[in-house]
Amino acid sequence: MKLSERSEEILETLWISTVEEKKEPLFLGLAEREEAIAELLKGEYIDVSAGEVRLRERGKEEGERIVRRHRLAERLLVDVLDVKRGLTHEIGCKFEHLLHEGIDENVCTLLGHPKMCPHGKPIPPGRCCEKSAREVVQVVRPLKDMEAMDRGTIAYLATNDQGRLHKVMAMGALPGLRISMIQKFPSYVFQIGQSQFAIDKEMAEGIYVRLEKD
Repeated sequence: MKLSERSEEILETLWISTVEEKKEPLFLGLAEREEAIAELLKGEYIDVSAGEVRLRERGKEEGERIVRRHRLAERLLVDVLDVKRGLTHEIGCKFEHLLHEGIDENVCTLLGHPKMCPHGKPIPPGRCCEKSAREVVQVVRPLKDMEAMDRGTIAYLATNDQGRLHKVMAMGALPGLRISMIQKFPSYVFQIGQSQFAIDKEMAEGIYVRLEKD
């Protein structure tokens, strides 16, 4: 069941306050939130007693996913769209509702599985982060560590430098695309499709590739 935006905002507030910050249960103004509270009660996300609102297990899980989408949205706004930090929370609140399950994992992979939002708050890990952590140990390595003629699929991009990220993306080096290493000296030359690109070591360090096994 797709929750309303008002219901998602309540779950987000509750999760941050009672799970992340470990504060006491909240007393929400129930009258002005009556419709959203009814929706959350019906879906068994919360319990309400004497004005106190507590998250049930299902509510904790959904609240964590909502917070994850919000903070990923903020990272996307800052790292890729170059939105000023002062505007990220307000825009992120609206943008998070567009990052449905699956899309948020694509965004997370694109950003290199960031651990913190622009405000220094932790981003709850998703399934894509756990999968990446397992695979990185086995077959994923930076482009700079590949040998000539190595081939693979771009796993994710990892850089805090917006300029480098924009340049790499402009070359078409996006997660999920096949990439081949052509040479490593005097510059790193790789091929995507029929196009070849030369980059420096710093840019090559930020492109992580899942190698093909021979």
